[in-house]
Amino acid sequence: MVAQALQGAGFKAYLVGGCVRDILLKREPKDWDVTTNALPEEIQKIFPDSVYENNFGTVGIKTNSVDKKLAIVEVTTFREEGKYEDFRHPLEIKFAKNVEDDLGRRDFTVNAMAQDIDEPGNTVDPYDGQADLKAELIRAVGSPEERFREDALRLMRAVRFAAELGFQIEPKTTEAIKNSADLLEHIAQERIRDEFVKIIMAPGNGAAWGVVMLEQLGLLKNIVPELREGIAVGQNKHHIYTVWDHNLRALDYSAGKGYSFEVRLASLLHDVGKPKTKVGDGPDSSFHGHEVVGGRMTRKIMERLRFSKEISEKVTHLVRHHLFYYNVGEVTEAGVRRFIARVGPENIDDLFKVREADRIGSGVPKAVPYKARHLQFMIEKVKSDPVSPKMLKVNGTDIMAVLKMEPTPKIGWILGALLEEVLDDPAKNTKKFLEERIWELNNLSDKELKEISEKAKEKKEEFESGIEDEMKKKYYVK
Repeated sequence: MVAQALQGAGFKAYLVGGCVRDILLKREPKDWDVTTNALPEEIQKIFPDSVYENNFGTVGIKTNSVDKKLAIVEVTTFREEGKYEDFRHPLEIKFAKNVEDDLGRRDFTVNAMAQDIDEPGNTVDPYDGQADLKAELIRAVGSPEERFREDALRLMRAVRFAAELGFQIEPKTTEAIKNSADLLEHIAQERIRDEFVKIIMAPGNGAAWGVVMLEQLGLLKNIVPELREGIAVGQNKHHIYTVWDHNLRALDYSAGKGYSFEVRLASLLHDVGKPKTKVGDGPDSSFHGHEVVGGRMTRKIMERLRFSKEISEKVTHLVRHHLFYYNVGEVTEAGVRRFIARVGPENIDDLFKVREADRIGSGVPKAVPYKARHLQFMIEKVKSDPVSPKMLKVNGTDIMAVLKMEPTPKIGWILGALLEEVLDDPAKNTKKFLEERIWELNNLSDKELKEISEKAKEKKEEFESGIEDEMKKKYYVK
């Protein structure tokens, strides 16, 4: 064990921070941190297979543990920190002589505890963190204003810990967060994103409660200000909650179900476009096109917070396509295939989850009504049918080979026209039939072929055209 090896070499060693908090709460620690009076170079001598690539006295020690949480154990020399720059990084690091001085630099009392390795019951707790654990409070160590000026990311960390643990933030710390909220502007978007993700991934109702706290404390305007536009924005007769409350309830449902981060965030943002698209007021107001506007807004949010391209596209896609309708008996199998082609087979399950969250967030009793179950049945029925160009028995290369021509836009137009025919009738997806159609389509002029391709793209989805009147009634548009 790392701590035992340090002690065997004559040094002091303590478990410290979050792992101590979790042990006292009888929770499984997410990671393990050790603090010691050994200097970094002394730690490296004890553990030759270690990594020291920072200026903060933290050495990463590789272990042979099969537990991923124990694969790397971070060992940090007791330290004190001087003045901070850029509201994030200390200008000066000094190694301290005792663990109490080290604990004084930490953020919150519940994280400012250490546990002696030799005496597990001996908890070093100079700031009464154990009392705050019992009282279920997040309290800053020492002066809250100073802690937040040192590192403004602690503003979000306070909310994150409260959301994860189900705690409240004590009054003085709460007031200091409100007074210091604008310091968050100095923090890199990547760091803000990481804390925001952890809040959204909080268990149970902690996710929605975390977003509420961000707003109450004045932090949300520096994270996702677009969400605030839904505050106090009433909806129509089909909704009993404001846009803000509806989005929060949708997130709460997704988090309660243990859904993925992408589904949770899409649930929170699915109606973010409603305030910008609202027409009229009262029970007959409408939000026509809010899913399109919301998709654009979501993309900008994801880009601003520096999410990966993969996650950004996934969440944006779910928001853009969350609004779909299906009436039993009014949509053909071809319509279902077009629906799958539009949203992507890989997104179907998650799209239904967002839809469930949307429904429950609206106050209806059933997350999956009969219509949704029937659509799932239809999807299962046609899921093996070709729904994308990749599933056709011919591709662009085949078309060029048949026509003996170089790449041109015409290849794409022909491919689009072929897919449209196969969506209508999967039996046509044979190499023989498609190659014959390639010749026939090639005999058309570029203008005629382009028109066919464009009409295919613009073809009204049966999900919408089949019940257009119903949609117009629901959203009060002409």
